[in-house]
Amino acid sequence: MGFCSEFKEFAVRGNVVDMAVGVVIGGAFGKIVTSFVNDIVMPPLGKLVGDVDFSNLYINLTDKQFANLAEAKKAGAAVIAYGSFINTVIDFLLVALAVFIVIKQINRMRKPAEEPAPARTCPYCKSEIADDATRCPHCTSQLD
Repeated sequence: MGFCSEFKEFAVRGNVVDMAVGVVIGGAFGKIVTSFVNDIVMPPLGKLVGDVDFSNLYINLTDKQFANLAEAKKAGAAVIAYGSFINTVIDFLLVALAVFIVIKQINRMRKPAEEPAPARTCPYCKSEIADDATRCPHCTSQLD
């Protein structure tokens, strides 16, 4: 089998296509969560903690003064943008929470695997026997 035909077989296999769809949907979901964090969650949170714009929080590592983070980045100044980091951490936590909830629901919908009945042991020869057996198939002893 040639390289091209092997690759084609791999690429069109069901689980690879499913994974690709998952990656695309996951990327779109990530954008939605990022917008949710930046545009809906952080503004009220910033208002609650004293009119703080988290996206503009930074530590300037230079001697120059800048009015905001965008100005500092435009000037090429070395900064630690910890406000953006806070946004990203909240973004991650929301994505992780959403994935956890989805997986929990999927697991709830799955039918639990039936556990095999516990095997009974013959009191005479110690062999495993069926739970409803009246005689041991190994030593032919009468069972209670």
